[in-house]
Amino acid sequence: MSSVLDLTCDLIARPSITPIDAGCQQLIASRLATAGFTIEHLRFGEVDNLWATHGQGEPVLVLLGHTDVVPPGPRQDWTSDPFTPEIRDGVLYGRGAADMKGSVAAFVVAAEQFVAAHPEHPGTLAVLVTSDEEGDAIDGVRHVARLFAERGQRIDWCITGEPSSTAVLGDLLRVGRRGSLTGTLTVRGVQGHVAYPDKARNPIHLAAPALAELTARRWDEGYETFPPTSLQVSNINAGTGASNVIPGTLEVMFNLRYTPLWNAQKLETEIHALFDAHGLDYSIKWHRSGEPFYTPEGRLRSVARDVLGQFAGKAPIESTGGGTSDARFIAPLGAQCIEVGPVNATIHQVDECVRVEELERLPELYRQLIERLLV
Repeated sequence: MSSVLDLTCDLIARPSITPIDAGCQQLIASRLATAGFTIEHLRFGEVDNLWATHGQGEPVLVLLGHTDVVPPGPRQDWTSDPFTPEIRDGVLYGRGAADMKGSVAAFVVAAEQFVAAHPEHPGTLAVLVTSDEEGDAIDGVRHVARLFAERGQRIDWCITGEPSSTAVLGDLLRVGRRGSLTGTLTVRGVQGHVAYPDKARNPIHLAAPALAELTARRWDEGYETFPPTSLQVSNINAGTGASNVIPGTLEVMFNLRYTPLWNAQKLETEIHALFDAHGLDYSIKWHRSGEPFYTPEGRLRSVARDVLGQFAGKAPIESTGGGTSDARFIAPLGAQCIEVGPVNATIHQVDECVRVEELERLPELYRQLIERLLV
């Protein structure tokens, strides 16, 4: 097997369900230390983080990834065991093959090849890996970024190995992500019998006009390549299950995916003002998953466009779609961030997989990016 395929299989075989690392980072650290990287293990709570650097000074280029994976679900649903890597018809199957142990393995191989060819390269090449990307993302890169801010650690460019390609390797370059904000709204009323509504206050009826206004609002018309900000209600819960009881409380969960025209504080203020205007007795518990980020035209984006175009055979689509990634914690440090990785068609699915041919091309893609930026 090739170096990247062998390492990817070794990583898949370790059941690193978030936030467990299962020894993945020790394996990576050993490889990078042998290549001459300085290794720092940063463990916060139950989360392992690895920071490996080669060279010194500026510019600082970071390869960002994660070793944790989502649970595989019932193993009998898989054609082969999700933690026993298996190649069938030129395709590698296993949990994390695409998201994102393949990219992490390719980072390691590309870094080894780069420093072997350029031992005295300008600037700093770094690899940052966490075991808390698929979970709560509290003690992973979010925590590391706070530490870096305190240290004054500079990061100029960040390449995240999230599976961004859609049909073939390199056909999409992600240059930003929307922010994500979740609110859990509790509206308080007075429980009572449905036959005596004058003795109760139905929180569902009280909240309905406010929710209608909230969901109908047009927040913006989009920004650059970002789609418009959207709000979606994901859960509503009230009542005792009885048809003759007016509930005493209503709970509504909603999420906003928002453009750089907004930040979490502004959105929270707007939404509180709306519910205040309706005179509700309410509270909202907020969870700020991350602010939006956007990498404008510049050296990182230009280099990535050229390199990906060579691999895909045409210029990549430059996108800000999708969910969130750990780049949202690195961007506020002043870094320009992009996401480049394998095809994402099977991520988080049963029989997750990656084509072996594309996996074996991935280290060369990353190496070309590194060389164009640092040499």
